[in-house]
Order: sequence, then structure tokens, then C-alpha cells
Amino acid sequence: MPSRLTDAFKSHPVHLHHKHPDFSSLQELPDSYAWSAQPEDQPSPEGPIFSPEMSVPIVDLNDPNALKLIGHACKTWGVFQVTNHGIPNELLDDIETTGRSLFNLPVQQKLKAARSPDGVSGYGLARISSFFAKLMWSEGFTIVGSPLEHFRQLWPQDYAKFCDTIEEYETEVKRLAGRLMWLMLGSLGITKADVKWAGPKGDFKGASAAVQLNSYPTCPDPDRAMGLAAHTDSTLLTILYQSSTSGLQVLKEGTGWVTVPPVHGALVVNVGDLLHILSNGLYPSVLHRAVVNRTRHRLSIAYLYGPPSSVQISPLSRLVGPGHPPLYRPITWNEYLGTKAKHFNKALSSVRLFSPVVNGLVDVNDHNAVKVN
Repeated sequence: MPSRLTDAFKSHPVHLHHKHPDFSSLQELPDSYAWSAQPEDQPSPEGPIFSPEMSVPIVDLNDPNALKLIGHACKTWGVFQVTNHGIPNELLDDIETTGRSLFNLPVQQKLKAARSPDGVSGYGLARISSFFAKLMWSEGFTIVGSPLEHFRQLWPQDYAKFCDTIEEYETEVKRLAGRLMWLMLGSLGITKADVKWAGPKGDFKGASAAVQLNSYPTCPDPDRAMGLAAHTDSTLLTILYQSSTSGLQVLKEGTGWVTVPPVHGALVVNVGDLLHILSNGLYPSVLHRAVVNRTRHRLSIAYLYGPPSSVQISPLSRLVGPGHPPLYRPITWNEYLGTKAKHFNKALSSVRLFSPVVNGLVDVNDHNAVKVN
């Protein structure tokens, strides 16, 4: 990721004055982690939940109808799972092993690679923690560029093998992200000629990305705790690998929270805020969260994929016309990250040009205009 992108974080440092707990030593849920009184945009963890038969779509990328299926999933859900994506199961196992090895380290060892307030890489709490009075039952590790410096702090002897795993995973998942972008855009009739910043080969060579490892330890009172509060991603798309323990939930507009069950070998793909802007509101940037478990630890690895940091993102011209005005003003990912750092889930609303209903056009992401406590 170009260093310019990190300027957005340096401009909006997050000062979290919380100690990093040893979750394994906590036999009861501290009051600081009790989410029994939910903010307006954070419904209680226990409900409402969809009935089991209502599930996030699963798309086989070898299916001849994959483009149409992905387009439908993007419009109706903003999220789907993919199988036959080309990333070997052995590599998924290796990246999970890396994550577990990292989070199993003693707290003091992990803190040697702590993220600075104005930094983006390293160990620490979720940046969105600053928007909430209660703490989240999770810990994370963000990787932008090479993890070498931080991994040397964590594993003085074994850092090389973990670095190699991250590098291999990034190479494979970046290739998949580019493929998914053209499937998601292609279902809207978008061609390579419509996206100049994708490059002459349409390979998004200058794309930016980060890897986010998340750990959700076992929790003594999961019904009152929150692993990761509801939010949308500031990305084009996010590709998520989740371990065999459930915890990811997405909000299906007008109905409630839906659990996205882990499917062996599958990856979760969700629409981010910038793809919502590119699609001129046709694809919802899905609101999602993570809940925790009493007896099982959960691990997830998110690949946060965005455009080159200086590229202006705006509704694609092919999707704009009479009766379909552009819903959002142009904005770079760098600028948008700064907006998100200040306004959180109100960020999309702050760059919207029109009210939610214009000439009969409804902005499917109006749920982002929520009150943040």
C-alpha cells in the first residue's frame, strides 16, 4: 500500500486509553465490556436474527452463471460466499495457523508489535473502538506492506516462515480480488474501458490493500458482549476467511441480523463503501458485526481491498443518466478514510450529493446515516 494512504490515519490518530487484557484470565465479563444497553445502531447480540433458511448466497466461481449470481447477491445482500476461488486450502490452513500463533503469544510479547496511535500496522484494538463507550471482546493485527519488522518482534527465531505465509496469501488473494471486481462490475454492464484506473490490462495493478487478522477469544458472557461492533468497510470489497466457529453477522435491510456460517474452503466477500459509490448506490455496503462464543475461540482474516490511494472514486458514468443522477461526489480512498475516521457510519452520508430518494431512485445504503453514540 502506498505510504500516502497511511497519511489518512496519521491525520486522525486514535488514542485508545485501554489496557490490552489477557482475555483467558477473565472469568467474568467486566462492566467495561458489557453491551447490555445497546446504542441505537447496535441492536442487542441476541436478535433479531433471520430464520436458518434465509442465508447469504454461496457462489461457485466455476458456475457458468457466476456473473449473474454475483450481481444478484451484490444487489440484494451486499455480501456472498465464494467456492472454487483458486486459493488452495493448504494456504488457508497456513494463514489460520499464523493467526493463531500470533494471538496465542503472551500479551507482553504481542505489545512489542503494538500499533502506534497514528499508525495503521501492528497489534491493537479495533480503530472503531473510539466511537463506543463499551469495549469489544477482540484483538487485532493489521498488516500494511511487509510484516517483517513487526514479526521480528513477535518471533525472533521463526519470523521468516510467517512472513512467507503472509506474502503468499497476499499474492493469491489480490489476484482473486481483481477477478471478483470484474465479476461484480461486469454484472452491471461495466467494461474495462469504463474503469481507466484499472490499468491498460484491467488488472488493478496499483490497487491498495491491507490484511487484518482478528481474534475473538472465548467469552464468559457472550450474550452481553460484542466482538466487533456493526460497521461498513471503507473498501471496494473485503475478502474474509473465517475459522470454523460462527460469529460473523450481516444486516439484511428491513429484516434483521443473519449469521454467515463458516463453509469449509469458502471465502466471504462483501461490498465496501467505495464499491457502493462506484455502483451509484446499486450495491449496498453491508453493515456487519462479529459476536462471540462461550466455548470456542474464533479467528478471521480480512483482506481489505481498495483503489490506488490518489484515484478519485465516483459513480461510474455508465450508471449515471436521466433519472439516475450521481448520488456521491468524487473522493479518494485517502480522503474517505479520513472522513470515516471522523464520522464512522455517517461517512457515506457526508459525501452524498442527493437525498435518499431522488426521482424515484432509492439509495440502498441510507442505513449508514445512523446516530453514533
